[in-house]
Amino acid sequence: MNYLKSTYFFDFEKEVIQNLISDLKSEAISNQHKTIAIYTRVRDQWRYDPYQISLLKDKYQSSHIAQKQSGNCIEKSILLISCLRALNIPARLHLGKVKNHIAVERLTEKFGSNELTPHGMVNVFLNDKWLKMSPAFNTTLCTRLNVEPLEFDGETDSFLQKYNSHGTLFMEYTDDYGHFEDVPLEFMKENIKEHYPHIFNTSEETTEFNL
Repeated sequence: MNYLKSTYFFDFEKEVIQNLISDLKSEAISNQHKTIAIYTRVRDQWRYDPYQISLLKDKYQSSHIAQKQSGNCIEKSILLISCLRALNIPARLHLGKVKNHIAVERLTEKFGSNELTPHGMVNVFLNDKWLKMSPAFNTTLCTRLNVEPLEFDGETDSFLQKYNSHGTLFMEYTDDYGHFEDVPLEFMKENIKEHYPHIFNTSEETTEFNL
């Protein structure tokens, strides 16, 4: 497995990605601090939006995502992975299924469930171990939901906001699909179709949804 290589999706050689990490290329900055910095940047500079879903291949290129103002959990994870690989830090995509318990009215209305799948996060290799982190929820959103934003210290996993600030259950993982060297678009398509069949037009395959 090569968790450093550029791919169609992790196209970090593109100028827009290189510009994102240009201030972090110095050898004087440790990989740990580079990871923390770019994690925080992706978490907060792209607003989390789970209601735009695409099945189009080019929509999952990191260079395309970088030019947007928002992204869902998988898109933001792809962007972060691409930036990490551009900094020569091994990273890979990790997918699972999560259940939300707070502010789920719109989720339930649009998806027919308070479960989101596939949910994306990032595995990064630092100090000889793989760590999990999730850049999905930006700080502004967390403040609105009374949830502490996920901070990443470069030493421990940071991927689950189980409770809000009042101790109420916020989110839980209900399934783990494992990690992937590249973006498994066909798996993602089938997973979405299986869990949210009502989103699709039965007469022809729709490729993009704004829910």
